[in-house]
Amino acid sequence: MLANSGYAAYANNKIMTASKGELTLMLYEGAIKFCNIAIAAVEQRDIQKAHINIIKVERIIEEFQSTLNYKYPVAKDFSNVYEYLQERLAQANIKKDKEILEEVLKHLRSMRDAWKEVMRKTNAQ
Repeated sequence: MLANSGYAAYANNKIMTASKGELTLMLYEGAIKFCNIAIAAVEQRDIQKAHINIIKVERIIEEFQSTLNYKYPVAKDFSNVYEYLQERLAQANIKKDKEILEEVLKHLRSMRDAWKEVMRKTNAQ
């Protein structure tokens, strides 16, 4: 129990001290993790676990959508991608479809990798 308490404190501190860019990266990593868990749950026919983790991915996407700054034209493009991912996640949840989840996972990884590159370039300047 004490070890979990220590880890929780560490994780909380990591979040509280992270930059906006690092928080965004953490969200992408979380979405990828939960999508992978959902895929494994679908393979194991654990419907409840799949549902719970698909919902977690949806909530992260909702967070991304809610923080878009429409002052920048690219925000509309991101909004369209996020809406598409939400639609696919809803379909995956209804059907418990591994292939749809793998498609979403592919997009999430691509977006995460692009974000890492943005952070790398920003930090290099």
